[in-house]
Amino acid sequence: MKTYSSHLGNLSLLSDAKTRSICPENSTGEKGKGGMCELEKGSARNAARELGKGWKVNPFIVIKPHETFEIANIEGSGAIQHIWMTPTGKWRNTIIRMYWDDQSQPSVECPVGDFFCSGWQCYNQISSLAVCVNPGSAFNCYWDMPFRKNCRITLENRDDENVTFYYQIDYTLTELPEECAYFHAQFNRTNPLPYKSVYTILESVKGKGHYVGTYIAWGVNNNGWWGEGEIKFYMDDDNEYPTICGTGTEDYFCGSYNFEDPYTHNRYISFTNPYTGFHEIQRDELYKSQKRFGMYRWHITDPVRFEKNLKVTIQALGWREGGRYLPLQDDIASVAYWYQSLPTAPFPNMADKDYLEVI
Repeated sequence: MKTYSSHLGNLSLLSDAKTRSICPENSTGEKGKGGMCELEKGSARNAARELGKGWKVNPFIVIKPHETFEIANIEGSGAIQHIWMTPTGKWRNTIIRMYWDDQSQPSVECPVGDFFCSGWQCYNQISSLAVCVNPGSAFNCYWDMPFRKNCRITLENRDDENVTFYYQIDYTLTELPEECAYFHAQFNRTNPLPYKSVYTILESVKGKGHYVGTYIAWGVNNNGWWGEGEIKFYMDDDNEYPTICGTGTEDYFCGSYNFEDPYTHNRYISFTNPYTGFHEIQRDELYKSQKRFGMYRWHITDPVRFEKNLKVTIQALGWREGGRYLPLQDDIASVAYWYQSLPTAPFPNMADKDYLEVI
């Protein structure tokens, strides 16, 4: 019997699936093994010194400079259903990676902030089905992440200082339907975008799958409106022209008319909802240079399906005199989220931390 389900409509059905959870207080997720850290080994041993073992002795980890820490290593068949974490340090300097079924190539590789739609190192509340960000820096992910043999998750600290992480990974051990695909997420940044160049959100994807989401941290380097550019999905050997071609940046993120206040026309209006959001606005004066924005679009009800390969791009376009488009040279970072069959094609090399720095 196929016992695995991630749909709210099946919530009342009984199942033989096993619920497990990994955090620093139970790093293996084993049944009956939580809260067993000896006092002298705990990260909070000083706070718990009068209470002893079992009293919140080891609630967080400290990752040393340039160290990679494995926060999950799960054997068997199942799926991650929720990840919560709250980090210290510069979020672009910690890279989260996820490996499915003993692959040496990660299927997820992103700075931790960008993975949770927080690329600008600032708290901004998000209320969506896939990602929630809550006070004060609580990152939550609800993407469904199946695996058949093994799941590994690591955090790499690229900084020269220690970082502290509280985290919890909630998962199920169960059988999986044959048609379950594997979760993927890939980060990219170009700063600045070369003149008359198109920004690439995702490329070199090979296999059968479906694209399920986009997050963009967009830094504008010109005055005026910056979102005339079209998003394009090249699938299954599309060449010069794509199968899906949008009509504008704010249109793709399910807004309209420059995200403006329709009454005053003198400010942007932020929003966050289950499927889309324009949730981050920094330096909130309409059409001024050096503004920064964060936005997400989840294809949960409208996944973009592909059979062989996929490439996703977006243009950066503003306006210049004479009613002409202006190709922009902006600071654009993105995370693409999708599901596909294995193996995962190699990702482009992650840029060094100085190139990724938010300045």
